Amino acid sequence: MRRDTFLKSLAALAAAGVLPSTAFASANLKMMIPANPGGGWDTTGRALGKALQDAGVATSVQYENKGGAAGAIGLAQFVNASKGDGNALMVMGAVMLGGIITGKPPVNLSQATPLARLTSEYNVFVLPATSPLKTMKDVVEQMKKDPGSVKWGGGSRGSTEHIAAAMLAREAGVDAAKINYVPFRGGGEATAAILGGNVTVGGSGYSEFQQYIESGKMRAVAVTSPTRLKGLDIPTLKELGYNVEIGNWRGVYAAAGVTPEQRKALTDMILKATKSKAWAEALEKNGWTPALLTGPAFDEFVDREFATLRATMVKSGMI
Repeated sequence: MRRDTFLKSLAALAAAGVLPSTAFASANLKMMIPANPGGGWDTTGRALGKALQDAGVATSVQYENKGGAAGAIGLAQFVNASKGDGNALMVMGAVMLGGIITGKPPVNLSQATPLARLTSEYNVFVLPATSPLKTMKDVVEQMKKDPGSVKWGGGSRGSTEHIAAAMLAREAGVDAAKINYVPFRGGGEATAAILGGNVTVGGSGYSEFQQYIESGKMRAVAVTSPTRLKGLDIPTLKELGYNVEIGNWRGVYAAAGVTPEQRKALTDMILKATKSKAWAEALEKNGWTPALLTGPAFDEFVDREFATLRATMVKSGMI
């Protein structure tokens, strides 16, 4: 086939919307990050964008941050503005599920298209270095005396750190409805509040606090993992006597109304990106655990997570 004939055929296929998945390579992608700069979703979205380019499946990636309501504001914009757009992606995760359960926004995650779970990370609780409290035991004792005096800083309401705080309160015999939780629209805001002493204790993934812990500006007092994080001297809540374990995973969705061919093409692009050097470096740098899951298995996982989180939140007195 002559080259000009081939190109005409390719153009005809594109017009008909039946291009093979390989034709989506080197796309100009748009990445919705439904949180303010500086947090886990922001870091994940930009790391994924870099990996997509490193893998040679994206020519460029345009990022948009839209924080608030556990990602629901960004989700609404993504659903309404990107219908059928095969070049649109959105970062999401457990925090968004929790926010949807507590906030009941008008737009639901089911209106977008699941692509992949990417990583998993446990929450670390930290105190500012200047805090008179030195350990998680100190925090719990203060919470028992006066629940409102302990300000918990973290992601949006319904985030995994919010759920962990409620679970810990219940374990300590404190009414979870009385905990003083201060939500932030992004990790940068939460970090500033912790360093400024505007909250008593902060929670997030270790990667967000790492530089401040290593520099001595924050003191890590507990982690929500079943065992201690590799190479880190941070006690688990379980070893401190509190039966609290909860993980935070992050993933990526496509727009509503994309075709099966577009969904497959984007999934293939994500798979290639996770095999790139840039992604391996991001996992190492941020201490993320790879947790790749795609296709029907990811769809089913999200459904199970909704049910599990709802049950945990009911048990913890959050809803």
